[in-house]
Amino acid sequence: MTHVTTRIIREEHAALSAMLRSIPLLLAQHRRQGTQPDFAALRAMLFYVDEFPEQRHHRKETQLLFPLLRRRTALAHAVLDHLDEDHASGEKSIRDLEHALLGYEMMGEPRRQAFEQAAERYVNFYLAHMLVEEQQILPLAEQVLTDADWAELDAAFSANCDPLTSHGHAPEADYRALFTRIVNLVPAPIGLGAAG
Repeated sequence: MTHVTTRIIREEHAALSAMLRSIPLLLAQHRRQGTQPDFAALRAMLFYVDEFPEQRHHRKETQLLFPLLRRRTALAHAVLDHLDEDHASGEKSIRDLEHALLGYEMMGEPRRQAFEQAAERYVNFYLAHMLVEEQQILPLAEQVLTDADWAELDAAFSANCDPLTSHGHAPEADYRALFTRIVNLVPAPIGLGAAG
């Protein structure tokens, strides 16, 4: 049986993955064309990554899901510790990437390569992080958590309101506006994949 929490985490990962994968595609497209990227689109995308996954999604994993797993099994403590470290460093990582983007926007072409490399590292790191959660942590949670654990998690994760997934309920107006702005700024050939 797949629980609400598991479905929501996977949906949020899919939405975030589409957003993250769009960043290097957008950069590559502009590099090929010899043009500067739409900095407003990139700022909006990075703001979304900072605002929703870093501030809400990760906190619920670290504060709710991971402690419950630690109580029910010792099988994944090292993996959970590593994921918690990723979450703890996530805020600094996204700030560093936002700073690199600002440097590129303000200083121009000499900062393009540094930003593109930082973006690629961040995207690869984040995609690998989500893969570990999906391939190791979520299947383990399905095996070891109790019905009471799932009830607690399902209530907390159902309260998430990711503008890219919305889980059958309307996202907050400000997040809806952010999502609409991103979709309107990102060129159609790139789009946001399944999340769009």
